Amino acid sequence: MTTERRLLQRQILPLDRDDDVLALYVDPDPAVLDADKYEIGTNRNAREMNAASMRQNISSGTRIHPDQIESRTCMRVPAGERLSFGTYFNAFPASYWRRWTIVSEITLTVKLVGRGAALTVYKSMANGRSQRVDGATTGQSVDGTFVFDLSLKPFVDGGWYWYDVTAGDEDVLVESAEWSAEVPEDRVQHGTVDIAITTMNRPDFCAKLLSQLGEDEVLRPYLDTVLVMEQGTQKVVDSPDFAKAEGLLGSTLRMIEQGNLGGSGGYARGQLESVRKGTATYAMMMDDDVVCEPEGVIRAITFGDLARRKLIVGGHMFSLYARSRLHSFGEIVQPWRFWWQSAPGVFNDWDFSARNLRSARWLHQRIDVDFNGWFMCLIPREVLAEIGLSLPLFLKWDDSEFGLRAKEAGYPTVTFPGAAVWHIPWTDKNDALDWQAYFHQRNRFVAALLHSPYPKGGRMIRESLNHQIKHLVSMQYSTVEIRHQALEDVLAGPEQLHRDLPTKLAEVNAQRKQFTDARLEADPDAFAPVRRRKPPRKGRDGSEIPGRFATLVTAGLAPLRQLKAARELSREYPEAEIKAMDAKWYRLARYDSAVVSMNDGASAALYQRDPEKFRELTRKTIEIHERFRREWPRLAEEYRAKLAEITSPEAWDETFRPWTGGDTGGVAEDGR
Repeated sequence: MTTERRLLQRQILPLDRDDDVLALYVDPDPAVLDADKYEIGTNRNAREMNAASMRQNISSGTRIHPDQIESRTCMRVPAGERLSFGTYFNAFPASYWRRWTIVSEITLTVKLVGRGAALTVYKSMANGRSQRVDGATTGQSVDGTFVFDLSLKPFVDGGWYWYDVTAGDEDVLVESAEWSAEVPEDRVQHGTVDIAITTMNRPDFCAKLLSQLGEDEVLRPYLDTVLVMEQGTQKVVDSPDFAKAEGLLGSTLRMIEQGNLGGSGGYARGQLESVRKGTATYAMMMDDDVVCEPEGVIRAITFGDLARRKLIVGGHMFSLYARSRLHSFGEIVQPWRFWWQSAPGVFNDWDFSARNLRSARWLHQRIDVDFNGWFMCLIPREVLAEIGLSLPLFLKWDDSEFGLRAKEAGYPTVTFPGAAVWHIPWTDKNDALDWQAYFHQRNRFVAALLHSPYPKGGRMIRESLNHQIKHLVSMQYSTVEIRHQALEDVLAGPEQLHRDLPTKLAEVNAQRKQFTDARLEADPDAFAPVRRRKPPRKGRDGSEIPGRFATLVTAGLAPLRQLKAARELSREYPEAEIKAMDAKWYRLARYDSAVVSMNDGASAALYQRDPEKFRELTRKTIEIHERFRREWPRLAEEYRAKLAEITSPEAWDETFRPWTGGDTGGVAEDGR
C-alpha cells in the first residue's frame, strides 16, 4: 500500500502570550506524581485526603516570561534552564490515537538552535508513571534536527508522549516540533469543516470569535463555511468588530437570521445547511461566547480524518475567567440516574497551573465518553445525514441526546485532548432555578424516554419527585411550577416539540413571573429590612453545614413544617438575607420568608412560604409522577417511534419556514 507522511500535531504557543494560559503550553516544574489508588486502598479517610492533596498547588513558582515566546511555534529556553512540553496542548495523547485511529507508528521531529542543548523524549503509562524513551544533544553544533520513531503499541489503556528541553551555557530555541505518521494515500488530504455558531445578543463576543477563526492562516484551508445563526435583536453585523471579521473570512462567512429557536434550533439550522450543501467533510458546533484555540479545530479534523471509523470529535472547555482551569476531561450520561456527569476517574475544575499534566495520574488514563458539549464538537456530515439533526429541545440535552443516538448507531464520541475553547464554566451559573429549569426537566425526560436502558427510566421518576419536594420546602414555587409544566408537555407527546420551539420560552417566563421567587431585583433597597420576633437560636447565623443525621432529620420534618401557618411578621418583612452560596434547601426550609441572592451576584429575589400553594403543588407533583410510573412504557415506545421523523431535515424545514419560506435547499454548490 502506498503511504505518505501526514502531520498529526505541531508544537504551538499561545497567540496572545497570556500568562494565565502558559501552563497549558509549556511547563517549568518537575513531575510530582500523586499516590496510586491501589496503594491508598479502600480507607475512606485516606482516599479523601489523597483527593484533597491532589488539588494542592505544587508549582515551584518558576516563572516563564512571555518574551520567551518567539513565535507561534518557537520557544526560547534560557541558559541553564529546563522546560517541559509535557502539557495539555503540546504533549501527544498517544492512547487516543492508539484506540481510535489507523495510526500505529509516529515520528517526532524537533528542531533546536543553541549549543549544548539537551532533548529528552518521555512516555507515560496509564497509571501516570513516566519512562525515558530517548534523548539527543546539539553538542557543539549551532543547531540540530532530531527525529524519533515511536510506537503507539503500549498505549492500550492510556499514556502520552512528550519531550523536555534543557539549555546549556547559552539560550536554546525550540524552533519547532512536529508529530507525524505514514498514512494511506487516500488519508493524506485533510477534510474541511462547516463551523456552525449559534448567537443570541452577544454581538461583540461573536464578532471577535469570527476574527479569531479568520486570522489563523493555518486554519483557513480547513474552513469550508462559517455559518452564523443570528437569533438575537443585537446583531453581530452591528458590532464594531464585525467589519474586521468579515474582511478576514470573506465569502467563507455566511450570516443567517432567524427567530430565537434556542441552541438546538440554531445548531440544527447549521447542520441542515451543511448537509444540504454537501461540500464539507464535517460540521462543527461552536458556542458564540468562547475564545478559541484555532489549532484545536485542525487537530479535531485530523483526528477525524484518520479514525478507524466515523466518529464525533469533541473539545474540552477551559474557564474563561481562570484560563488554566479545565471544566471536565470527559462526560457520560449515568444510565441509572440518567444524568450527565464526569466520566469515572475524572476530577472536575482541574487547574493545570497548580498541578501539571505529568504530576496527575488520572490524566494519563484514556477517558471514554458518551457525548461532548456543543461548545466545540465536530460531527461528520455523513453521520448527520444518516441519524438526523438535533432534537428540537431549544436548549439542554440536545448535545447529550445526539451523542447517545450516535453511539447507538455505531458512531462513538471522543473528547480529544489538545482541542479546546475557553468558556464561562457551568459552575458559575445556576440554571436549575430560572427559566432553564423547564428545559432541564422536559428534555432530560425526553432523552431518557428515548435512550434509558432501564424500565421506567431507572431512578429518573423518583429523583424528579425528590427534586420537586426540595424546591417546595425551599419556597421555590416558580421552579416547581415550570418543572411540573415540563412533565405535562412530555406527556403531551413528541409532536409538540417542534410546535413549541418558537413560543415556549415566553410561556415559561410568563408563568414564572406569577411568583415572587422569580421576580429579581438588582436594587438592595427593593426589599423590606430583615425582622424577626425571635432571634436566631444561640446566635447562629444559619450558614453552618449540617451533618448527615441533621440533614436526614430536616428532610423528614421540613415538608411537615410547610403545612403550618406562616409567621405573621414574615408576610411584611423577610426573616433573613441568604447568600447564593448558602441557599441550600436545608437552610431555606427553616424560614417563612427570605431575600435570596442569585449566583450571578447581580440580583436577589424574595422567597415567601405559602402553605396553600405548597399543598396544591405537592398534590400536583405526586399525581404527575404517579402518572409517569404508569405510562412510561407507552411514552417510551411513542417517542422512539417518532425520533427519526422529528430529527429529519424535512421536519426542520417546516420549523424554519417562517424565515426561509421553506427554501433551505437552494444553496449554491460552493456554499456561498
